[in-house]
Amino acid sequence: SFITNNIIVRTEPIKMVAISCARLNASVARAQCAPRAAPAFRAAPLRPSRMAPATVTPMVRPVVAAKAANEPAVPAVMGAAPEEKKIMGISAFTWQKIIPLGIMFFCILYNYTILRDTKDVLVVTAPGSGAEIIPFLKTWVNLPMAIGFTILYTKLANVLSQEQLFYTCIIPFIAFFGAFAFMIYPIRDILHPTAFCENLLQEMGPRFAGPIAIVRNWTYCLFYVMAELWGSVVVSVLFWGLANTVTTVDEAKQFYPLFGLGANVALIFSGRAVKIFSQIRANLPPGVDGWGISLKGLMGMVVIGGLVICAVHAYLQKTVIPKLDGAVEKREKKKKEPMSVGESFKFLAASPYIRDLAFLVVAYGISINLVEVTWKSKLKEQFPNPNDYSAFMGDFSTATGAVTFTMMIVSRFIFGKFGWGVAALITPSVLLVTGVLFFSLVLFSGTLTPTLTTLGLTPLFAAVLVGAAQNIFSKASKYSLFDPCKEMAYIPLDTETKVKGKAAIDVVCNPLGKSGGALIQQFLILGFGSLAASTPYLAVFLFATVALWIKSSISLNGQFTELTKEDIKAEMKKSDETEVKVESKVGEGGMIEGEVVPKDKTVALSSASED
Repeated sequence: SFITNNIIVRTEPIKMVAISCARLNASVARAQCAPRAAPAFRAAPLRPSRMAPATVTPMVRPVVAAKAANEPAVPAVMGAAPEEKKIMGISAFTWQKIIPLGIMFFCILYNYTILRDTKDVLVVTAPGSGAEIIPFLKTWVNLPMAIGFTILYTKLANVLSQEQLFYTCIIPFIAFFGAFAFMIYPIRDILHPTAFCENLLQEMGPRFAGPIAIVRNWTYCLFYVMAELWGSVVVSVLFWGLANTVTTVDEAKQFYPLFGLGANVALIFSGRAVKIFSQIRANLPPGVDGWGISLKGLMGMVVIGGLVICAVHAYLQKTVIPKLDGAVEKREKKKKEPMSVGESFKFLAASPYIRDLAFLVVAYGISINLVEVTWKSKLKEQFPNPNDYSAFMGDFSTATGAVTFTMMIVSRFIFGKFGWGVAALITPSVLLVTGVLFFSLVLFSGTLTPTLTTLGLTPLFAAVLVGAAQNIFSKASKYSLFDPCKEMAYIPLDTETKVKGKAAIDVVCNPLGKSGGALIQQFLILGFGSLAASTPYLAVFLFATVALWIKSSISLNGQFTELTKEDIKAEMKKSDETEVKVESKVGEGGMIEGEVVPKDKTVALSSASED
């Protein structure tokens, strides 16, 4: 196309020819001489260039479109919309959403790691307290507070805008953590009813030390609950609610996995920060409360991180949210009645597949709780000083982040090479092997002392290290393998079973898994008088639970494979009416593979394949 004095000359070549520049310029010059009001213009015939083959006759149809004199010039390519600016192949508006969300997620997880490590230090090393306080705290304080917040959040959501609701929820957290370090902790001796609780403990006996310690150190327990709620409220409700609002489905598929990797990077950095602030005590003069100084530094970082979160949210509200009309597809809410607890139990009992899947979820929650509390009791014996305890937890968080990051990368290879069944068995196998080592060091410490001495270890410190390894690898395998396996298990189910099964597991199994381990420990502590006395029985419960977990995983793998084969057969049957067909075979690691091929082509099937 050529634009000359408000006249567009469009040439439509029928055959490609070589046209000399001189002849072309002459044609354009003639077009410029034409009257502007003329609706059309017949150009002089163009002759072929001397370089063109003699046998080729050029056929060019010049077309001229007249334009009004006052109309601005138009691009050479008519009707082409300006392309959206892209960076690394992704639209600039997408980056405008994803980068702030990534910063928010990093700060939220950075704060959560600091809070999670600090809450354990406070309640486990508190006067008159220990690891046995944790089961009582989770059941009788944390659960009611979570229910209360859920009710309050639901009521606030009905009267506040999304922006107001976000700030109404997050600002009290930031204010509390700052006030705890700088105002509440310094006057803890005034606030804690120490004398009353000591007398109560003498009257009721040591088996009630856990519940009494909650009353005695109530400010620490309040911190523990607020730290737990940060994970469920700020991470699950506020952040993911915002992310799901501003991102499209395609953006979520592309960037949400990267958020998971970023969470583990935050874990590594926050673990280092906890370690650094916990070591401040070494440079302080005698008589100074080193833990109080460390606590101020840690909570100062939490407050700064919280303010950054609020600032990023304000940026999104100002620059991104107003542009979302039409940019993010509307998601219709599916109207469905939630299953009651009774209906959930009935549905679980009726389906062997869902029953096995439900037991996997329950078994993980019970197993990790049975080991974690016992390990933290040994951790307090090894590190009775809060700063030393906190420094170790900083190293623990860093190691957890690094191992989980690595496992998330390796998990892709595990699924591809070995299949669902092997991936599902790794998490219980890790818990079983490390559990045997941990409880052996705890229960047979006297027998193992000579061997450990030659390695430069005490039985206590060896138990702490093995318990830390168990927690690190079990959590890493849970995030990278167990959770994907659980979600993949829903895929081959029919729609009704998939929806009702997931609802039943969410209603019954998640809470049962989290509180089941805590309830078992409470009964054993009250029955045998202390956590140390109940340790052998905790080991028995752990091994029995993991054994049933492995059995359920094997059973579920067989059912999962059969359902997957049925899906492929159904697809093949459906394809009989088309020009293609689906061939299936059992590939590496027992994975069912399918290929869409023309009907006159066949796939070489292995001996284990099925038609």
